[in-house]
Amino acid sequence: MSNQADSYTDGSYGYSGGPASQGQPAQAATRSDPARKALLDVRHEVGKAVVGQDATVTGMLIALLCGGHVLLEGVPGVAKTLLVRALSTALSLDTKRVQFTPDLMPGDVTGSLVYDSHTSEFTFREGPVFTNIMLADEINRTPPKTQASLLEAMEERQVSVDGVSRPLPSPFIVAATQNPVEYEGTYPLPEAQLDRFLLKLSMPLPGRAEEIEVVRRHSEGFDPRNLLAAGVRAVAGVTELQNARDAVAEVTVAPEILGYIVDVVRATRAAPSFQLGVSPRGATALLNTSRAWAWLTGRNFVTPDDVKALSLPCLRHRVGLRPEAQMDGVNVDDVLGSILASVPVPR
Repeated sequence: MSNQADSYTDGSYGYSGGPASQGQPAQAATRSDPARKALLDVRHEVGKAVVGQDATVTGMLIALLCGGHVLLEGVPGVAKTLLVRALSTALSLDTKRVQFTPDLMPGDVTGSLVYDSHTSEFTFREGPVFTNIMLADEINRTPPKTQASLLEAMEERQVSVDGVSRPLPSPFIVAATQNPVEYEGTYPLPEAQLDRFLLKLSMPLPGRAEEIEVVRRHSEGFDPRNLLAAGVRAVAGVTELQNARDAVAEVTVAPEILGYIVDVVRATRAAPSFQLGVSPRGATALLNTSRAWAWLTGRNFVTPDDVKALSLPCLRHRVGLRPEAQMDGVNVDDVLGSILASVPVPR
C-alpha cells in the first residue's frame, strides 16, 4: 500500500489540508496496516454506489474511527441516504433511517413501553435508535422535544425509559441531514445539540463530469435500492473498525500541536464576527479527528496540516455569527479560514 497521503478536501468549501506537504515519511505501526487497508477498501466500495462525494465518505470514516456523530448538509438528491447505506453495507453494520417530521414523537425514535395483553405487563419496544448507524433525515423538521430525545443517545450511548437505562449497540453514530436552502417550517438545532456532532460535512452538487457518470450508471441499469447488484460488498466489520480505533489511539501528538489546537479554538472566541466561540469539547474533537486523519494517511503523528484539514468540518457548527455579521453576508467558513491564516503554526 502506498504511504502517500491524500489531502482531505471538505466538499465545496475547498479547504485542502496537505498532510504530505511536511515532507516527513509515514511511520504508522505495522500492525495497524491491515486495519487501515480495510478502511481504505471501504471507501473504494462506497465509491461503487456514490459518485463525487469522496470527502464526505472520508469524513464519515473519520467519525466512525472517533465514535462521533455527523451532520450532513446538502440539497435533496445528492445521495445522502445512499452514502449511509453503502457505508453500512461495506462495513457490515446495521443501519436504520428515520424521516423526521413535525408530528414525530420522542418514543418514535428511542422506543417506548408497550402493553402486552398476553402477559398483562409492559414490555420495551426498541426504537430505530438501536442500530449502528442511524440516519436522521431532515432532523431540523421535527420539534425540539423530539430532537432532544437524541441527546442522551448521542452523548451516553444509552436510552432511559421508565427509569431503566438500555445501552445502544456498539459502534453507534448518528448521521443527521438537513437542507441548507429550505428553512420554512424547520426548527433550528440548539447549540447544545449541535455541539454533540463531531463533524458537519457539506455534500455539494456534483461537477459536470461526475454528474455524467451518475447518469451513465443509471442508464446502464444502476439501482440505488440494490447495492448488491452494484457490486458493493462487505470488506470490513466491527473487528477491523475496533482495531483501527485502537491504532488511532496510539497516534502521537506533540505538545506544540496541542498548543496549536488550543490557539485555534481560543481565536474563535475572540473573533469579532462570532458571538459564540468553540468550547473545550470542540478542541478535543479537533484533536481526535486530526489523529484519525493522520492515521488514515499512513502516519502515527499529527502535523499542523492535519489540524488545518479538519478545522472547518469540525468547528463550523460550533460557532455562532453575530447578527450584524449575518446581515453583512459574512460566511462562517471564511472567518475560520482567516483564523487559520492568522494563528502561528508550530515549526
